[in-house]
Amino acid sequence: MYDSDLSLVSSVSEPITGYALGTKASGLVEVLVDCPGIQALYTYNVPEQFQLQIGDILSVPLGGQVVGGIAIRFVDRLPDSLAISKIKDIEDVVASGLFKPNYWQWLTQIADYYYTPLIQVIKVALPPGLLARSHRRIRAIADVNAEIFVGDIAKKILKLLHGKSEKNYSWQYIQQQIPGARRGLRELLDRQLVESYLESGQTQQPKLQKAVILTADGAAEDLTDRQREIIEILKQHDGELWQSELLKLGGTTSATLNKIAEKGYIAIVNKEKLRSERELGIFQQEPAKLLTSDQALALATIDSLTGFARVLLHGVTGSGKTEVYLQAIERILAREQSVLVLVPEIGLTPQLTDRFRSRFGDRVCVYHSALSDGERYDTWRQMFDRTPQIIIGTRSAIFAPLPNLGLIILDEEHDSSFKQDQPAPTYQTRDIANWRAQLESCPLILGSATPSLETWVTITQNSPSPPLSLSPPLPLPPSPNSQPPTPNSHHYLPLPTRVHSRPLPPVQIVDMRQELKNNNRSIFSRPLVQALQQMQANKQQGILFIHRRGHSTFVSCRACGYVCECPNCDVSLAYHQPGTSAQALLRCHYCNHCQPQPPRCPECDSPYFKYFGSGTQKIVEELNQQFPKLKCLRFDSDTTSTKGSHRRILTAFVQGEADLLVGTQMLTKGLDLPQVTLVGVVAADGLLHLSDYRAAERTFQTLTQVAGRCGRGDEAGRVIIQTYNPEHPVLAAVTKHDYQAFIAAELPERRMLDYPPYGKLILLRFSSLDADAVERTVTEIGTILIEASIAGHYEVLGPAPATVMRVNNRYRWQIMLKYLPDGSASLPDWEVLRSKCSNVVKMTIDVDPQNFL
Repeated sequence: MYDSDLSLVSSVSEPITGYALGTKASGLVEVLVDCPGIQALYTYNVPEQFQLQIGDILSVPLGGQVVGGIAIRFVDRLPDSLAISKIKDIEDVVASGLFKPNYWQWLTQIADYYYTPLIQVIKVALPPGLLARSHRRIRAIADVNAEIFVGDIAKKILKLLHGKSEKNYSWQYIQQQIPGARRGLRELLDRQLVESYLESGQTQQPKLQKAVILTADGAAEDLTDRQREIIEILKQHDGELWQSELLKLGGTTSATLNKIAEKGYIAIVNKEKLRSERELGIFQQEPAKLLTSDQALALATIDSLTGFARVLLHGVTGSGKTEVYLQAIERILAREQSVLVLVPEIGLTPQLTDRFRSRFGDRVCVYHSALSDGERYDTWRQMFDRTPQIIIGTRSAIFAPLPNLGLIILDEEHDSSFKQDQPAPTYQTRDIANWRAQLESCPLILGSATPSLETWVTITQNSPSPPLSLSPPLPLPPSPNSQPPTPNSHHYLPLPTRVHSRPLPPVQIVDMRQELKNNNRSIFSRPLVQALQQMQANKQQGILFIHRRGHSTFVSCRACGYVCECPNCDVSLAYHQPGTSAQALLRCHYCNHCQPQPPRCPECDSPYFKYFGSGTQKIVEELNQQFPKLKCLRFDSDTTSTKGSHRRILTAFVQGEADLLVGTQMLTKGLDLPQVTLVGVVAADGLLHLSDYRAAERTFQTLTQVAGRCGRGDEAGRVIIQTYNPEHPVLAAVTKHDYQAFIAAELPERRMLDYPPYGKLILLRFSSLDADAVERTVTEIGTILIEASIAGHYEVLGPAPATVMRVNNRYRWQIMLKYLPDGSASLPDWEVLRSKCSNVVKMTIDVDPQNFL
């Protein structure tokens, strides 16, 4: 068939629950297909040649195409309404044995909690390409002169096909180009003027490469001297080399190798070459370091854990949390188990993996979204090996299918990058890691100098040895699918001092209002300028932090006040400083729209523009003007967009090729730079005044973390924070590095307003290209939710436009549900809510939201 008639495959209309596991060589199986708009089980026949397991990834026919799917459960008989003649065979088994019972249970738990179709969770868990979909294509097989024998629509199809050199197009494209194409195609198929065929999806495959293997010692008389040299090179490399390497080392040709192979001394075979982000180089073996008493106590507690436990390793910056991780991992590997280490930013992986590989060598693998599809596929398959290994990655690595998991570590667990905003499921890595640790019966270590309030309250109210401070917190509301804590399953492990008793850097708050009164209109305060001069004179290094990238926040006409805005979003365009010969650019940080800056104002034709706000580019520009001898490197998402750029910039800085590292939040996330003696925060106010109930918490975390980047080596450090609000209590806590003082002030406010960690939030986001349609939909759904909230389980906030109402030409509204501490945190009839959304309105359910823009 050439169309997408879904009646060709029948659906079983049963709820997708109770997935049975097992193995079967033939019979009937229900498959969850990967097809947009479809969330149902379809029944297929298992031919005898397939040994099928539940959880296998399959290729199955669905209408006019072949799609990916997951084997869900075996069935013994069909419903009476389903004829056996309608059942089709599965096409192929793409991958087998991927989902173990615990892992499968975990995926369904994620789907339930985050109100996401199971197939969407599975797609997030798998590397790209395993669920590739085939496409129906139409190819002309007759001469163009055949047009005289067919109707008008069929003629248009033939003309379209013959206009392309390959004489074929996808059926979907033909339908878009020619109205009523279905009737014309039927005529062409009947007359055998075209053929219809399926083009397979681009699934990932192992990379094969020619290898040369030594099969005899090569001492015989029938070899030439040149051929014996090739044999000697192979002997020096344990009898095996990739052919490309051998050709280079031996300075020889493929023809020479073929002659040696014909004589039986070597074999040239295709072998798989793993694609992975190794960048191994030569790593000097690093021995375990001598632990402080606090580190030793923390390690002893971790070593004593059996089964599931949630551990908060609360160590000030520079206290040696990583060394505790390394020594704990060493013991896990000795038990023949694997370890999963998660970090918030890709930028952290080079520094962390280098240190881990110095300790554990090739057992360390990297897994994150910046890898190529082939690298992710090969690394993912390596995880099924029973050999103990360490996986280091960002939040997506939580889905690593390690078969014998012994420990999960979330470094910098407080970081907002661990929350997935889109696409669904909108998971919080910290929570689903906790569920997985429970199912795998292994410890979960949450490490941070500034723990999230959710982690702090959960651990301290359940730990047998809580920290000595604060009044007892109110109990947290139960989360669906979560298991109650067992006795002593929560542990608080403090590391209150830095290694070698190094002091925390003193923090100086500079009042920029006073700087302005003293006629200093520069970005840099006088204390910061003096500190930079001293740093330069002492040949030291420093960091300057600002929370924005680019040059200026927005550009305005001085004559009429016109602001350059994004044509797709309700935001101003940010100015990005070009290179020496390039044109000035304006860029949207929401939809990435980019355009040249106009030479004159579009409103009044004035050539005078003013640039407002500062970003990393402007900071570097000002530094070059005031300190021309200081060498600066930028470290933000603009300069780290290419593969390997994180490692390249950090390596250059560590090797002393620059004096200053200027960057955004990426600088705050656990980097260990012992040579840094100065940290400057250019504008703290941009963090303090965000429209988010977490603004105070994020500001404290960010400033404390960036302050902790200095003074980690032999030389003492100092921190200078510039602000127009020096009396703010968060800044007072940062000045003293006092986490306890911060939470003592913040937690009562959260408790009073029933915000997390005491209450619970679910954010419903709505968007559409049609402004009226999305407003009608959100109003109707808001009415339903308000009526259902009468029981008192939750409070409805909204409906209301999003903070930025239009992004990428989509109009956005949202509804917030706030659950009280004693409420049941479940969304009422979410399938009903989805059904109220027309095809032009998209609804996303964000459980435990972190981003409200």
